[in-house]
Amino acid sequence: MAGSGNGGGKRITIRDIAEKKRRQERISVVTSYDYALASLCDGAGVDILMVGDSAGMVMLGYENTVPVTMEEMCMFTGAVGRARKRSLIVSDLPFMSYQTGVSDAIANAGRLIRAGADAVKLEGGSEMASRIRGITDAGIPVMGHIGLQPQTAGLDGGYRVQGRTAAEARGLLDDAVALEEAGAFSVVLELVTRQAAKAVTEEISIPTIGIGSGPGCDGQVLVIHDMLGLYDAIKPKFAKRYRSLSDEIAGAVSSYAGDVASGVFPAQEHCFEMDGAEFGRLAEGLKKGRTPT
Repeated sequence: MAGSGNGGGKRITIRDIAEKKRRQERISVVTSYDYALASLCDGAGVDILMVGDSAGMVMLGYENTVPVTMEEMCMFTGAVGRARKRSLIVSDLPFMSYQTGVSDAIANAGRLIRAGADAVKLEGGSEMASRIRGITDAGIPVMGHIGLQPQTAGLDGGYRVQGRTAAEARGLLDDAVALEEAGAFSVVLELVTRQAAKAVTEEISIPTIGIGSGPGCDGQVLVIHDMLGLYDAIKPKFAKRYRSLSDEIAGAVSSYAGDVASGVFPAQEHCFEMDGAEFGRLAEGLKKGRTPT
């Protein structure tokens, strides 16, 4: 069963995600960018692996998501696709890969699908309805993304909570309805007040996935590096840290460096041995100043 905490069962589909909302079952989403962590998340029973453009920050060291390219997103998507056995894969369309027009949006969405995604995600409200309609008409499922939109946050006062006023909440609701009508199968609500997020969730028939938007959403998404304490450049209030692996990793690497410096590593159990007779031939040959034949 999806979200059951194990990697068994059939591959999750768009229809399964829709059914979860109908049955009022919560949807678990985790960002994944590489083969190793995606394999672990998939095996742990996560419903959706989201290949977010946040990879640009946590994996490539960019200051924000704006520099991320289609080539980079295809690379990350391919790695996650090769790891996946059951989870649904949703990949972000990066900045300026869909804003320039419907044809570009369709073509770039197709590139992510060929790389290994099951669906794509793009940011924007009603102004992006034509892109979503075009992509879905081409047979590619789309997840919307409203509230805080990291790719264009600089145009809207930076990273701020959305839906604080009745007017803002109404705007979010109108955007969500427009995305649903355009054919989106789900919508992310990022950094939205819990009251506004709950109102949107109750108004539309497609699942909402919250990030920093309270418990009223149909599902939740966290960046895997935030969840595991692997990325400290930004520490969002909404991100629950389940482990602090950065300390453990740094400690392990420090111990390794110390062992190398002191000669403790590698020890006998880490080495491979020549056959005794072969070593004798080598030693004899070295005594004679030549390599044995």
